[in-house]
Amino acid sequence: MKAMILAAGYGRRMLPLTEKLPKPLLQVSGKALIEHHLEKLAHAGFQDVVVNHGHLGPMIEDALGDGARFGLSIRYSPEGPEPLETGGGMAKALPLLGHEPFLIVNADIFCDYDFSEVPELDPHADAHLVLVDTPGYKPRGDFSLRGGDVVEEPEPTLTYSGIAVYHPSILDGAKVERFSIVPRLREAIAGGRVRGSHHRGQWSDVGTPERLLQLQ
Repeated sequence: MKAMILAAGYGRRMLPLTEKLPKPLLQVSGKALIEHHLEKLAHAGFQDVVVNHGHLGPMIEDALGDGARFGLSIRYSPEGPEPLETGGGMAKALPLLGHEPFLIVNADIFCDYDFSEVPELDPHADAHLVLVDTPGYKPRGDFSLRGGDVVEEPEPTLTYSGIAVYHPSILDGAKVERFSIVPRLREAIAGGRVRGSHHRGQWSDVGTPERLLQLQ
């Protein structure tokens, strides 16, 4: 399975830290956020990784190179100054990802998730989402789990972790343009085609300077 790290966000909530440094290169425990992911992916046996980038993207390429020092092969999907969001970014990278299910990881999370536990995608599913307990700073969760299926409820109990496995078919008919994957994902959830699992370990969405400081 190939993996894609979504690293094209501008990181406006992290200003001024991201004014001259792309958010994925912000450091926790002496390493860039994205380096933590790459090391864990390599340890789990992944070999091919695609990284998209936007704001200050060349700095990410300069920092990571071809991935050899991580034991990986890294290819890049540059999006320029206007990121394509999740759906558009995945659609643009699809020629690099191929026709099989692929792993998606948000660059701006920090967690102890073991990527060797990434499940094989159910042949009847469009996606598998890794969910976590909803953190205190969020007013509500995103989804719930019911017998292994991801569902939307009036009071969802869990939050999307930024880690998922997608089948390329969820992008059928998509153009390379700015759009979110969420509407397609919700359609698949409504059709009973999204599975999920609950990660109960460490996880943080590094969305503000305050959260980054807490981690450091």
